Amino acid sequence: MKQSKNTPNNESRLDRRGFLKSSSAFAGSAAALGSLSIERGAFAQADDTVKVALVGCGGRGSGAADQALSTSGDVKLVAMADAFQDRMDGSQKGLERKHGIKAQVKEENKFVGFDAYKNAIEMADVAVLATPPGFRPIHFAEAIKQGKHVFMEKPVAVDGKGVRQVLAAAQEAKKKNLKVGVGLQRHHQLGYQEVIKRIQDGAIGDIVSARAYWNGGGVWVRDRKSFEQRAGRKLTEMEYQMRNWYYFVWLCGDHIDEQHIHNLDVINWVKGTHPQSCQGLGGREVRNGIDHGEIFDHHAVEYKYPDGSYMFSQCRHIRGCWNSVSEHVQGTKGRAAVSGPHALFSNEGKQTWRFPGGGKNPYQQEHDDLFDAIRNDKPYNEAFYGAHSTLTAVMGRMATYSGKMITADEALNSNENTMPEVLGWEAAPPTLPDEDGRYAIPIPGKTRFA
Repeated sequence: MKQSKNTPNNESRLDRRGFLKSSSAFAGSAAALGSLSIERGAFAQADDTVKVALVGCGGRGSGAADQALSTSGDVKLVAMADAFQDRMDGSQKGLERKHGIKAQVKEENKFVGFDAYKNAIEMADVAVLATPPGFRPIHFAEAIKQGKHVFMEKPVAVDGKGVRQVLAAAQEAKKKNLKVGVGLQRHHQLGYQEVIKRIQDGAIGDIVSARAYWNGGGVWVRDRKSFEQRAGRKLTEMEYQMRNWYYFVWLCGDHIDEQHIHNLDVINWVKGTHPQSCQGLGGREVRNGIDHGEIFDHHAVEYKYPDGSYMFSQCRHIRGCWNSVSEHVQGTKGRAAVSGPHALFSNEGKQTWRFPGGGKNPYQQEHDDLFDAIRNDKPYNEAFYGAHSTLTAVMGRMATYSGKMITADEALNSNENTMPEVLGWEAAPPTLPDEDGRYAIPIPGKTRFA
């Protein structure tokens, strides 16, 4: 397999409808993208087989590739890319076990390293982008530059600069008639579609407020000590943070962005727009281990929409607490359980409608819809609402980290740039540990955003 010059020399076999007004920075980015040539044509209807490249071979990337290969018609996984060889090899073996020849990727079409994505994208009609989200803007921009259709996982960025890059690339994709799917799969889930249609048709009157939750016990943590024991050597700081990516803002955006975006996006969908400002609080109550990086374990954010209504948002990664992953809307005539059971109620509490059930797995449905659009040349570009729901999460993080009121324009036009200046295994990530191996934590009232 082909390795990038950024690959560690002694790599171990380890697991690893409203839009904001365009800013001047967004306009400049769009102009720059518009000047880029298409390096290789996207899928042509005369072809029989849609060729797929997987960029980012972790669990979600492998799942997305599985769903792409499960769409109707001829489809073939032709290239793969990941920062870590073991992640890519494990993914490919699993996909081949399920899909056989459709997932047999030649060794020379498997690329490793920070710049591996360019080579993989070049070989395909459709790029599946599923690395840690900090890389999403540059990978999406490259795919659109090369004239490829895209499925990219949520969130699509971790800061305002990244959102601007995605919006610029989304505009360029629209010009080039490229199809773009985003992994906010609730948009493809029948129960959500049916209840939101009724809300938007006025079934519960004018929307007064909304609530959105992703409260649970949290996700995995990959500790440095175990990785180094298995590797038989010290990891560079870049390697460690890439392996334990969920706990660093430049890679993950914090769990309000990486996970809670689903719930925030649902309320934006209901409202047909996105919040204009927010304020909130958050911190670290129990997530304080040496491998917990720099992110918070709880956020509570109050978002204000242009019509004056509010969304009250919570996300929490603390075990033993009240848990809920759900969305709720209150109207002047009643209320809605937007998530399951996907039901409507009067203000007196009487159920007036309930989703009867049915529909395909939304993770599969979103790929079916995207590939149908590609094969039949239907308009399809989810990048715009994906970018603005990402911005909703980013501005919430900025509000909880700083303790300040943050507007959507401030978040979009922020000079915050979380990405490293150089991407390489020996390069320094944006945040480094102190002598005890701990990272600086944002402090409300002191943390500032330019």
